[in-house]
Amino acid sequence: MAAYRIAVEALANARRHAGATTVRLRLGVHDDWLRVSVTDDGRGTTTGRDEGGVGMHSMRERAAKLGGELTVGSSPGGTSVSARLPLGAGR
Repeated sequence: MAAYRIAVEALANARRHAGATTVRLRLGVHDDWLRVSVTDDGRGTTTGRDEGGVGMHSMRERAAKLGGELTVGSSPGGTSVSARLPLGAGR
């Protein structure tokens, strides 16, 4: 459920804020980890802060609660949000 919520928030951010024309959602499994990444070709974050807003904070909390991590990369050419979550967490 956390992977789904993170993906939905990242997609919503791309739609609402990025002005993107292309958004890519990727899911992958490697060893005991699930990776969820959302990349867009929009204008990048404009907050001037690494932590972002409420949505970004929520995504970070969801990943951390499961023992995972969330990374965000942003430039004027787009933003990439990637979550690495342990499989089987929360069981």
